[in-house]
Amino acid sequence: MFSAETYIERRNRLKKQIDSGLILLLGNEESSINYPDNHYPFRQDSSFLYFFGLDFAGLAAVIDIEADSVTIFGNDLTVDEIVWTGTQPTIKEKAAAVGVTKTGSLAEFEKITQKAVKQNRTIHYLPPYRAEHLITLEKLTSIPHSKAAENASLELIKAVVALREKKSPQEIEQIKTAVDISYHMQTEAMKNAKPGKYEREIAALMEQIALSAGGRLAFATIFSIQGQTLHNPYHRNIMKTGNIAVNDCGAESAMHYASDITRTIPIGGKFDSRQKDIYNIVLNAQTKAIEAIKPGVEFRDIHLLACRILAEGLKEMDLMKGDIEKAVSAGAHALFFQCGLGHMMGLDVHDMEGLGEEFVGYTDTIKKNTQFGLKSLRLAKPLQPGFVITVEPGIYFIPELIDMWKAENKFTDFINYSEVEKYKDFCGIRLEDNILVTKTGAENISSQIPKKIDEVEMLASS
Repeated sequence: MFSAETYIERRNRLKKQIDSGLILLLGNEESSINYPDNHYPFRQDSSFLYFFGLDFAGLAAVIDIEADSVTIFGNDLTVDEIVWTGTQPTIKEKAAAVGVTKTGSLAEFEKITQKAVKQNRTIHYLPPYRAEHLITLEKLTSIPHSKAAENASLELIKAVVALREKKSPQEIEQIKTAVDISYHMQTEAMKNAKPGKYEREIAALMEQIALSAGGRLAFATIFSIQGQTLHNPYHRNIMKTGNIAVNDCGAESAMHYASDITRTIPIGGKFDSRQKDIYNIVLNAQTKAIEAIKPGVEFRDIHLLACRILAEGLKEMDLMKGDIEKAVSAGAHALFFQCGLGHMMGLDVHDMEGLGEEFVGYTDTIKKNTQFGLKSLRLAKPLQPGFVITVEPGIYFIPELIDMWKAENKFTDFINYSEVEKYKDFCGIRLEDNILVTKTGAENISSQIPKKIDEVEMLASS
């Protein structure tokens, strides 16, 4: 945990942004896999961690704006439970560690909340993403569980986003710790991804590295020679010489701050000539996009800059044609780059996305574009110092998408389908780094992870 003063300061800032009522912050429960005592690995709710720092199951908190009070609720372990779990600090001890003096049981939490509802006080809560929270909120507020998400407090959502989006120096150090773990995950993957091995062997190696460093995976590892599938969870392919593997992996620090790095690895140690050509287009787009990052610049504009650079490179290879500005404006480049350029990162690998993409990545005036490709852009708003974001351009050859667009004669002024047909077996390439927005520009906090072709080939052939 950080110091108690850190959490006190965060809660005080939150209280100043909420006019009245009760703020409910629900911690997570243990979640069973296939019978009650066999649990998924516990992960605390990120907003609860941000304001209270307590990484234990079965906690909740109330911030009473009018009373200017903070209370943490939970049940102390019984002796029967201690037999199986071991000793834990009491609720009072947990609360004291983060600067909270008032505590209560979960039964008291229920009574206090239900009393506030009867008094017609405003109850603020964040959008629930777990089924047990839907049930809890219905019990506490009488709002049907099917309506719980739409009744989440817009005032609280905006306040939490405003606090969490700018990372403190302490948080940046935690993210850098997670990036350091990813360095070892990526470089060991480069050394060990050999012909004849299964993808799962490399995925397992990287998870071992994360766990042995005191962290865990920030998300399910994407390690695949079928890199045209953007989020590919399948690890059962055998790697062969000439394949390229997209390795999109991330670690959490012990305090749950995330990293999210992608590299593309040549299986057998060397990229062939056309792989190098596509790789260099992606690398150039990423380099130019990172150079364009400054406070006040809309990330949507940086995304479109990367799209134009990708399209220009593809035109040089005769895969695209015509006026590149018009091609990108029309969305023709999305045959090759279907996703957004990046997203926020912090306690969540897609930071705060559960609070609503429209609040985290957009503004009242900058709205999501429904065009294919742009609709997947998670972050569009102006950048500010303290943001930590990903920059992850890619080029993907998806046979089904190519076939569909070709059959529809789609964007024939911009796409040279006869040449694209020759790349349907190419799969995909992605490069991703983690970027801190500074007062004057950007700091690539994952720059130590090899990315240039010669660096990657040296490790992959070692």
